[in-house]
Amino acid sequence: MTEPTTDPATSAPADGAATEPPVPSFADLGIAAPLLAALRDAGYEKPTPIQREAIPLALAGRDLIGLAQTGTGKTASFTLPMVQRLLGGPRRTRVLVLTPTRELCLQVEESVRKYSKHAPVGVIPVYGGVGYEPQERALRNGVDVVVATPGRLLDHLEKRNVDFSYLETLVLDEADRMLDMGFAPQINRIVEQIPRWRQTLLFSATMPPEVEALARKYLRKPVVVQVGRRSSAATTVTHAVYPVPRHRKGDLLVHLLREHPSETVLVFTRTKSGADRVVHDLQRAGIEAGAMHADKSQKERVQALEDFKSGAMRVLVATDIAQRGLDISGITHVINFDVPQQAEDYVHRIGRTGRAAATGDAYTFMSGEEIGMVRTIERVIGQEIPRVSVPGFDFGTVAD
Repeated sequence: MTEPTTDPATSAPADGAATEPPVPSFADLGIAAPLLAALRDAGYEKPTPIQREAIPLALAGRDLIGLAQTGTGKTASFTLPMVQRLLGGPRRTRVLVLTPTRELCLQVEESVRKYSKHAPVGVIPVYGGVGYEPQERALRNGVDVVVATPGRLLDHLEKRNVDFSYLETLVLDEADRMLDMGFAPQINRIVEQIPRWRQTLLFSATMPPEVEALARKYLRKPVVVQVGRRSSAATTVTHAVYPVPRHRKGDLLVHLLREHPSETVLVFTRTKSGADRVVHDLQRAGIEAGAMHADKSQKERVQALEDFKSGAMRVLVATDIAQRGLDISGITHVINFDVPQQAEDYVHRIGRTGRAAATGDAYTFMSGEEIGMVRTIERVIGQEIPRVSVPGFDFGTVAD
């Protein structure tokens, strides 16, 4: 079904030579001048491995499966070529990007606007939880790129608010996450209503059987670009596990945040009530923090993200709604307040820091009941995570 390409993250010269070939520039990949100017404005100098492999293939019109962990620059891998192929064309809807969450939808929209800065391309985000009529008007007027979550887009399609007759490119972003969230029926109904002869780009962190079946159904002779092995943790992240009784986790978090007052920290909890409780405790300790989870309104979630990105709030506490698809630069620490129940979730969570060429730290608070979960994560990622004992907090030295 697929044609594999060499993994640039693991390949080496056959003769064992130490000399590495020079990293190509964006211009070497065939990126047009207006987009190169936008990349320079954004401070991007060299493409990442996934971008080096995927961009030329996408520009050539090939169907593509991109497999890469979070933080590798995959959004630009499809955004740059799709924007370039729109340059100079007629104003009609020619690109559709499907994403699993509102946050990822907004991130992709932001990327399109950033890269089309010197060659404007119209883009609209379409997602639930906000007004329907403004989206309807924009879709009926026609726009180059629609970035949407499946549920809301299907509503518009059924009311004939959008015309995909001229669609040239379909992007399925975070495909594994969309299927995990139960969007398969909506995806199938949407794809049935768009032109069969199109380019399809599928990006995913993992390739479970469900994603492979989706690719087999909708992609034509796709090329597979894979960076890093499945379930591998980001190499730019330093890991640590902190043994701590469950009831002392909040105290340990305050202790660590006070030790590093200038850091930008993303904290993950297992439940929405847990996230709210952590925020309450941090605010009571005088630490600016906000929560992001499914019970928050879209306005509240966007505001929390903006405050976190701007530095007005140094700690964002989130459930796994934020583990995938959020492009937030400058996060120095990810803290797993609760150990994730799935090893894949651990990989996605810690991918929020150490993004691209940056480095970061991932701390996991482990109670006695969570030892087995940590060991499972270690087996899956293929490495032992160092334990860090903090005097007065380690459950080996205090009563649990």
